[in-house]
Amino acid sequence: MSNGADNFYTSEKVTVQKVNFKNQYQMNVAGNLFIPKNLDGKTKSPAIVVGHPMGAVKEQSANLYATKMAEKGFVTLSLDLSFWGESEGQRRNAVSPDIYVEDFSAAIDFLGAQPFIDKERIGAIGICGSGSFVISAAKIDPRMKAIATVSMYDMGAANRNGLKHSQTLEQRKDIIAQAAQQRDVEFTGGKTLYTSGTVHQLDENTHPIQREFYDFYRTPRGPKPLEI
Repeated sequence: MSNGADNFYTSEKVTVQKVNFKNQYQMNVAGNLFIPKNLDGKTKSPAIVVGHPMGAVKEQSANLYATKMAEKGFVTLSLDLSFWGESEGQRRNAVSPDIYVEDFSAAIDFLGAQPFIDKERIGAIGICGSGSFVISAAKIDPRMKAIATVSMYDMGAANRNGLKHSQTLEQRKDIIAQAAQQRDVEFTGGKTLYTSGTVHQLDENTHPIQREFYDFYRTPRGPKPLEI
């Protein structure tokens, strides 16, 4: 466990089943559906969609929150955003916020179609990067009646400005230029270049926030190997 946090907590009070559904891009989205064992079959239940951190999969944090909320009586659905985990999408680990937002709405589609779910009481939780995505989703999908964020991370601002606005305009322009050049490389058959938001090694100069990222994403209990 990291800092005493049991990120892979399971509960005898809920049942878990793997589910799949299509988003409007006809991409297969994978999720885990958590159902309280004491669910009242005579009434329709409230439900919550739970999104994982950027760079993670549903097994990292999302399942934990989904389990805890299911213990409190909600039907919950943790999902792998498109391009991540068990969901479809090529190339793997692609960053496409508009499709991520669609995935949350597709999860609402799925939950609303279940006979034991109250369509008027569906909410969403976004963890870290999903915190910003779920806010975007709620802006255009009024079926989300309530949302909550955990350690919400604005991915757009972080990429534009760097941590604590440490990235200059010139550095940002250089990154964009490098990305454009990389398109030329890959179009002509060159090797795909994957960027990384988290350091792969720690040294005496590693920023404290990056150390926290490393503890969560890079230790053996956390990573999911990239499948190309």
